[in-house]
Amino acid sequence: MIKTIKLTVWILLLSASAAHAQFSAQAEAKYMATLKAVVDYKINDEENYNDIESLRQNKRFNQELSKMISKLSNRRTKNSTNSRVYKILLKAGKDIYNELN
Repeated sequence: MIKTIKLTVWILLLSASAAHAQFSAQAEAKYMATLKAVVDYKINDEENYNDIESLRQNKRFNQELSKMISKLSNRRTKNSTNSRVYKILLKAGKDIYNELN
């Protein structure tokens, strides 16, 4: 009887932990999606469009950008730079989400 209660409590704690992890992952996805949508929207903003198009044609900028992007990885094992950038993006996405919501 006591073993059954302990097992039930353990299963409840485990499922609560899994639910929290799933909620956290969904929140992160929500913030990243918000960030991307707002960035895409602002890139096409009339005030920014010409400057961004100019940068897209700039070879030096594209080389620098490519070099910066090469420091990142989308693999599950993330290096410290990737982790810091991800946290910055999540914070920006969360801030924007909270501002617009």
